[in-house]
Amino acid sequence: MARNPIQFQSGLSLPAFLEQYGTETQCRAALFQHRWPKGFVCPDCGNTTGCMLARGVYQCHHCHHQTSLTAGTIFHATHLPLTTWFLAIYLLTQRKTGLSALQLSRELGVSYNTAWKLKHKLLQVMLERNQGEALEGRIEIDDAYLGGERSGKPGRGAEHKFPFVAAVQTDEEGH
Repeated sequence: MARNPIQFQSGLSLPAFLEQYGTETQCRAALFQHRWPKGFVCPDCGNTTGCMLARGVYQCHHCHHQTSLTAGTIFHATHLPLTTWFLAIYLLTQRKTGLSALQLSRELGVSYNTAWKLKHKLLQVMLERNQGEALEGRIEIDDAYLGGERSGKPGRGAEHKFPFVAAVQTDEEGH
């Protein structure tokens, strides 16, 4: 029997993830590279020269504006280490069936409330990231009804079920 090429796509293994993002320094370097790929840029004046102060804050040499690496990002004002955030991103994006906040709290070693907030912040960012972009090319669409089992009319027309439509853009290989 042929293997489904979508199901067997290569991904990032947990050991490879930990090797790449296992320390706070590695996570900060990755965030810096993503935020300022060509080096520090002042968010106020656009100047490209600045320095990092002792408390981990970057200061512009031109206007003396100070900003942190996490300012204006989902990580702003967090008390969690970046390693916890990055691991949460990894865990939420690598599972085919999703991950409950309770299981996320167990795997990250944080409280349920912390895991719930973290998960919902990440899901909101993932929703907003591509929301303004129109799908193009080959598009697959399916509808479904979401809701638990309750007494009453069964099937698609049940009052307790919520209809939704999902659409995804794929390439020639189905990715």
